[in-house]
Amino acid sequence: MLNINLPDKLYYSIGEVAQAFNVNPSLIRYWEKQFPILQPKRNKKGNRYFTPEDIKNLKMIYYLVKEKEYTLDGARIALTTNAKLSETVSMIDRLNFVRAELIKLKESLVDKPQ
Repeated sequence: MLNINLPDKLYYSIGEVAQAFNVNPSLIRYWEKQFPILQPKRNKKGNRYFTPEDIKNLKMIYYLVKEKEYTLDGARIALTTNAKLSETVSMIDRLNFVRAELIKLKESLVDKPQ
C-alpha cells in the first residue's frame, strides 16, 4: 500500500495530493469526475482544495484501482456497497506503518558493530 506523507492541514492543493499519491494531477481530476464521493472545495479561481476526508476517500480509490486492480465501475460499486472498506484501508495503512518501523529497527540492529 502506498504510504501517504501529508502534513496536518485543513486543505491540500491538487499538486500536493498528486505528489503524495505519486500520480499526475490529471488522474486526480479524472477520479473526481468518476467518483461522486470526491468533492474538493474550490476557490474563486477554480483551484481544487482537498480536505482530510477527501484524502481518506482518495486512499480508498487508490487502493481499489491501483492495488486491487478494480475497474472504475467496480471500484465505484465497492465504495457504495462495502461499508467496511474504510476500516480495511485504515488497517492496511497502520500495518504498513508498523512494517516500516520494524524494518528500520532491523536495519539499525544489523548496522551496529559488535
